[in-house]
Amino acid sequence: MNIPSELKYTKDHEWVRVDGDVVTIGVTDFAQSELGDIVYVEVDTLDETLDREEVFGTVEAVKTVSDLFLPLTGEIIEFNEALEDAPELVNSDPYGEGWMIKLKFSNPEELDELLSDVDYKAIIAG
Repeated sequence: MNIPSELKYTKDHEWVRVDGDVVTIGVTDFAQSELGDIVYVEVDTLDETLDREEVFGTVEAVKTVSDLFLPLTGEIIEFNEALEDAPELVNSDPYGEGWMIKLKFSNPEELDELLSDVDYKAIIAG
């Protein structure tokens, strides 16, 4: 299981890469393996400002559809359009080409509430 130490995580299996006041968000390697083959990613909240833990989109796999929860409050400024034609990138490269959105976050204190790689590993270890 690939859990990069430089990222932050949520209990809902999203990862967060911080770059200044913008974060890149996707689903973890654990999440994509649990979902199975991903066939569609829908994010219809582009250019919207949402609160932390609001649903920002859905990911559809062969066997299920799952909501995607925003790990931080802010404005969704970019959607990874490559996923429209190749949603399987979430399976093959969840931390790279399979990223989902970029968010300009508005509450830096929320970063402290995200999980470290060690904390996230403990959650998925159950």
